[in-house]
Amino acid sequence: MTIALVILAAGKGTRMNSEKPKVLHEIGNASMLIHTMRSGATLSPERTVIVAGHGFEQVRKEVADYNPNATVVLQKEQKGTAHAVSFCREALSDFDGDVIVLYGDTPFIRPETLTKMLKARCDNAIVVLGFKAKDPEKYGRLVMKDHSLERIVEYADASAEERNIKFCNSGVILAKCDQLFDLIDSVQPQNAQGEYYLTDIVGTARERGFSVTAVCCNETETLGINSRAQLAEAEEVFQQRARNELMHQGITLQQPNSVMLSYDTVIGRDTVIEPNVYFGPGVTIESDVRIQAFSHLEGCHVSRMSVIGPYARLRPGAELAENARIGNFVEIKNALIGQGSKVNHLSYIGDAVVGATANIGAGTITCNYDGVMKHQTIIGDHAFIGSNTMLVAPVTIGNEAMTASGSVITKNVPNAALAFARAEQVNKPGLAQKLFEFLKTKKAKRDNSE
Repeated sequence: MTIALVILAAGKGTRMNSEKPKVLHEIGNASMLIHTMRSGATLSPERTVIVAGHGFEQVRKEVADYNPNATVVLQKEQKGTAHAVSFCREALSDFDGDVIVLYGDTPFIRPETLTKMLKARCDNAIVVLGFKAKDPEKYGRLVMKDHSLERIVEYADASAEERNIKFCNSGVILAKCDQLFDLIDSVQPQNAQGEYYLTDIVGTARERGFSVTAVCCNETETLGINSRAQLAEAEEVFQQRARNELMHQGITLQQPNSVMLSYDTVIGRDTVIEPNVYFGPGVTIESDVRIQAFSHLEGCHVSRMSVIGPYARLRPGAELAENARIGNFVEIKNALIGQGSKVNHLSYIGDAVVGATANIGAGTITCNYDGVMKHQTIIGDHAFIGSNTMLVAPVTIGNEAMTASGSVITKNVPNAALAFARAEQVNKPGLAQKLFEFLKTKKAKRDNSE
């Protein structure tokens, strides 16, 4: 069965009070649109078509960055969901498979649910996704008879008996491509808003003798987002789901609600995450790692048996080999830390390669930026960098080499060499006492004059 994925993403989202298109607001550090595309991508669609309107160029760029093969079409005026899908006709004119219609502001539909719809499609012309609502409010109701969907009734048109139905319409529809567009052609704006509703095709399909059914999913999957408050609720739904999945996979979260995850966070089994850890996008943690409290990670890879934190920051490009140690108030950026190496205290390592079992002393800084360009520091295997060393890149520290504490290293250090690069200490007997007396006298004169 070949699938085309259609995602409706043209809404302005007035209640968001934002210049940004609604579908580009983020949950778990990815736009709602990306979440929807990721879910739909699990069906391996042959075509992906996004219907955009407000902020068309922004939406098109987001789509291109994620899936360059997707097509983005423009809906200049928003006249309802059927009207939106009709703009996909040309992009799918030579497509002879099934089309599933999703919504860019409904980002939580699970791949398992979409697969369930595909299975139901084998015996039915049209499949609608529904959910059992705790509080149906003004949702459209799905009126079922046995396993057949008889009709979709809008709340305003529903009888008292129909309003008691808790099986509600999500708007997601699966149908054969040619039948879908044929049915859309019959849709009329028979509502106060003058809009063309995609769900109206169900009634027409029944009249034509097509079999129609509905499958059910959890209500949280159909959560639509129209305001900042709903966006915050959606973030919590995402975080809770992601945390639960990690714990189910064998990861320990000591205080789950304090850990923030991204849409693409990958963590291996038997890793321990302490409280108040933040995972930005692009983080992969292998197994048996410990991330200590108040650490911030983004765009990095941490190999097994490593320990990070507390209060550590791994920035994009940080790559840690096995059994590395990154301690408190250490920042790593675009740097490879070798197997068994330690950067334990108050250091910045950027644009660098650190060899195996090296020890980086407290207060070490790789001075990687000259105001125009970035330069690399290379530290060899088993090297020992003394505390408060400034490594002025580009510079190489050889294998088993050492730097003296407080050094400013501007030249390469050969293997096994010890580098001193600091001014000679000079002691002036009694000068401190004289200086303090002078300063105290000066302060007393100033205080008396006031």
